[in-house]
Amino acid sequence: MKKLLVLFALLLSTSSFAQFIFGKDPLLNMEDWDKQRVHWGYFLGFNSYDFKFNYNDKYYEEHLKNEIQVTSNIGFNVGLVGNLRIVEYVDLRFEPGLYYSKRDLFYPSIAEKNPSTLGLANRSVSSTYIHFPLLVKLSTKRSGNIRPYIVGGLSTSLNLSSNSESKDDNSEGVFRMEDWTSNYEIGVGIDFYFEYFKFSPSIRGVFGMKDEMIRDDNQSSPWTGNIESMRTRGIFVNFTFH
Repeated sequence: MKKLLVLFALLLSTSSFAQFIFGKDPLLNMEDWDKQRVHWGYFLGFNSYDFKFNYNDKYYEEHLKNEIQVTSNIGFNVGLVGNLRIVEYVDLRFEPGLYYSKRDLFYPSIAEKNPSTLGLANRSVSSTYIHFPLLVKLSTKRSGNIRPYIVGGLSTSLNLSSNSESKDDNSEGVFRMEDWTSNYEIGVGIDFYFEYFKFSPSIRGVFGMKDEMIRDDNQSSPWTGNIESMRTRGIFVNFTFH
């Protein structure tokens, strides 16, 4: 959430930059663009995925300092945008996309028990998602050639790298997740109206709503036995062109 707030502040600063580009009293570009019932676009961007772990009570009391450490890496996004105008300030958006991410997990409790074999305490989780968000976009009144907005809604994702069908588990070095997950999303953005196109940078937080972990066959597994739930969290930064 702190990262999201920082990025939000950076995004707001771009409105001042827009005044520098367009001037304080600019000629309006694409005046009738937002009056279209339906329009299309595409986006490119990057992401930072994380996991939120919840532990069973006994483990949490005994191993408070041994929580799983997650290192996020920067991934990339690409996809399409379909926009349906509902009323003047409200739009419905469908933004299917391909998202690639990588997360590195470190298990301190395993490292303490097996200091000579640190590889057992590390897991690299690469994920390729097909992401299907259905979002509501609430825009402010247009000011010159800029128009801030907030966006939020629900999404579902298919993880093509889940290893859900694998018969091997963490004892053989295979980290397994569910194929499908569901999320809620909320973010902010700004529409910039240029002469021939509209450019929309946005920042969005994504929060998983269901447990995604597939447990190891051994119920006492040091990798999954003490986990009550594992949910995705992430930040998306997209640059949309209409």
